[in-house]
Amino acid sequence: MNEAALVAGLRAGDTLAFENLLHQYGTRLLRLAHRFLGSEEDARDVLQDAMVAVFKSIGSFESNAKLSTWLHRIVVNASLMKLRSKRRRDEIDIEDYLPRFQDDGHQVEPSQPWTESVESMLERDELRAQVRASIETLPETHRVVLQLRDIEELSTEETAEILGITPNAVKIRLHRARQALRALLDEHMKS
Repeated sequence: MNEAALVAGLRAGDTLAFENLLHQYGTRLLRLAHRFLGSEEDARDVLQDAMVAVFKSIGSFESNAKLSTWLHRIVVNASLMKLRSKRRRDEIDIEDYLPRFQDDGHQVEPSQPWTESVESMLERDELRAQVRASIETLPETHRVVLQLRDIEELSTEETAEILGITPNAVKIRLHRARQALRALLDEHMKS
């Protein structure tokens, strides 16, 4: 079913259109929610809440936008609301992890070279858990951009649209999040 027909069916309240929507986008949206929440159960709850929101607000969907981007925005917002309703996470102050520069443009404390390839290290469960835990400590505004761009592999423009910010703000937040994540992981990467 093409996107225009799917949207028309959703607006008409067609049950088959909602089934097609879940078939077409459900797995990806569930995975997105799971990445934000870390729990299959919470992700399923968020997906259900998101589908209710889609049902209620499909009339306000602007057909000139991509349906997938609109759905992503709803799932991201639902995930963030779920996170906020849970206990407040301990977040780092991102400024503490950004590099400082000398007048000549060189870093005050250069990043240490990693002695092992990133690919081989990411295969280890312990490192994977450390990366996830480090990402979780980033401030929400930076963590969300990192997840959408680097994990979900959305474009800068799609991420900006989902979050309601400018593409330049996405680029800045992503750059700062990557720098902070690098600093957080440096201790674990040293030989």
